Amino acid sequence: MRLVVDLTRCQAYAQCVFLAPEMFELHGEEALLYRQEVPDEQLERVRQAAAACPVQAIPVGEAVSARAR
Repeated sequence: MRLVVDLTRCQAYAQCVFLAPEMFELHGEEALLYRQEVPDEQLERVRQAAAACPVQAIPVGEAVSARAR
């Protein structure tokens, strides 16, 4: 799966960094860096990070839900 974060919505609350540190990282205080390719073992963490995002900047669709089962 390929991950895309809407960086125009991201407010650097960093919930994703806490939930999926292998996938997300804060650079400085406000710049979010993330891996675009999601390994199968990280799907559940990415799904949790997306759900925890206060501004819903991490859209995940059926591809994540179906593969995380």
